Parts: sequence; structure tokens; C-alpha cells
Amino acid sequence: MPMMQEFKEFAMKGNVVDLAVGVIIGGAFGKIVDSLVQDIIMPPIGKLFGGLDFANYYLPLNGQNPALSLAEAKKLGAVLAYGNFATILLNFLILAFVIFQMVRLMNKARHLTEAAKPAEPEAAPATPEDVVLLREIRDALKTR
Repeated sequence: MPMMQEFKEFAMKGNVVDLAVGVIIGGAFGKIVDSLVQDIIMPPIGKLFGGLDFANYYLPLNGQNPALSLAEAKKLGAVLAYGNFATILLNFLILAFVIFQMVRLMNKARHLTEAAKPAEPEAAPATPEDVVLLREIRDALKTR
């Protein structure tokens, strides 16, 4: 089988296409969650802690001025950007919770469809051949 034909069969399988769609939607959904955290959740939290922007919380590691923005401080040297880490961690927790809820909902739907499916009657197990032969012999003796 030529390599291009093999690749075409591989690429057109349902699982590969589903995975590609999932990655694209996941990337877009990640951007939505990122915006939710940075634009909606973190500003009120920052306001509670004195109106500061969490993304600019850092500790300078090479003695630079701590009054600089995080971007300016990074240009001057190493910084420990714990505020940015807290924002990204909150992004992850929200995204993980939403994905957990989606999987939970899908599992419930799967269980409901399996429960609604009528139970198939179990087929009687096949009678062993020696039992069948013994029955035939018995029936033959009865007729004599």
C-alpha cells in the first residue's frame, strides 16, 4: 500500500478528525477562560487586596527596582513572578472544573441511555453434545 494512501486512511479516521476538532475547540475555550480570569475574576480580587494587579506581583532576584512593571523587570533580569503564576493557576483550576463538569454530564447521559436501553434476553447456554446424545438414547429406549 502506498504511503500516501496509508496516510489518507489514517488522517480520515474518525478518531483523528475528532481529536483535531477537540484541540481546536480546546484552544479557543482556553482563550475564553484566560479572558474570564484576567478580565473578570482577577480585577475584583485585586481590588479586595488594595487595587493591585496580580499579574504584576513579582520578587526581583537581581536587585532591580520593585516598582517597575513585570515586563520591565524581566528585561532587567530574573524575577519570581508569583502573581502571574497565581493567575495562570486560577485559569487552570477553572478550566479543569469546567472540563470535569462536562465529563460528568456526558457520563450521566451515557448511563441514562444505557439504562433506557431494553435489556436483551440472555440466550440459553448450548446443551453439551454428550447430554444431547444421552437424551436421544433415552427417547429411543422409551419407544421400544
